Amino acid sequence: MMQDKKISVIMATYNMPEWLEKVLWGYENQTFKNFEVIIADDGSGEETQQIIERFKKESPLDIVHLWHEDEGYRRQTILNVAIQKAKYDYVLFTDGDCIPRADFVETHAVFMEKGRFLSGGYCKLSMDVSKAITEEDIKSQKCFDIEWLKSQGFHGTSQFRKLGAQGKWANFLDFITPANASFNNCNSSAYKADLLSVNGYDERMRYGGPDREIGERLENYGVKGKQIRHRAICLHLDHSRGYKTKESLEANLAIRRNTRKNKVTKTPFGIEKQQ
Repeated sequence: MMQDKKISVIMATYNMPEWLEKVLWGYENQTFKNFEVIIADDGSGEETQQIIERFKKESPLDIVHLWHEDEGYRRQTILNVAIQKAKYDYVLFTDGDCIPRADFVETHAVFMEKGRFLSGGYCKLSMDVSKAITEEDIKSQKCFDIEWLKSQGFHGTSQFRKLGAQGKWANFLDFITPANASFNNCNSSAYKADLLSVNGYDERMRYGGPDREIGERLENYGVKGKQIRHRAICLHLDHSRGYKTKESLEANLAIRRNTRKNKVTKTPFGIEKQQ
């Protein structure tokens, strides 16, 4: 029964208060209401703190703000804290730069299934369109309308296919898509017990694939991905990625190769640290 389902939404953020505000408006607009929002904050400054405090006072959302000092890219560490703090048995991961469509959390609630994790989709916007979206556009869902996006100068066949898919057509597209049902930080969900069993995120990893790696460990553990990329939709707002480095990408790829080759299920560099 849908009314019995409850979800912990874990939202990672770092110094993008303008985007975070838009995303929180999106969560205020959800059709499904039985969820908490845990903001996993990788050391943001005062402006982000002010946005969160305002929403905690004025919004109907159940918001928990987890923060640690800015000591460089430590996103996986704060995400692991958030997993442990989640008060519900099911956890939905997203980012503080991804506006959820009104049925976003509901879709994850509908398709949650023991022995599976869910892999949702996103539409990556340009900076101009990202800036143009207002609170009213989110409340009215205009920002998810293909014609409105076109009027703002946005183009993208695969993006529009996701946004335009509904009902049985969305089910069919998810069934035939060649895209892998991978674990994506911006739009994936799993049971908390399964996340704890694989020891959460590998905290050695920086930008570039730590979400895929935890998904690969879940697969090795027996929790298989399920594709809902045409049914669970969010808008990915544009931003720079100054933390993306060649070294971090290469190190992450090496960890992922080991995970796949040796069928690793539990990282020694996760929630429970290696002694």
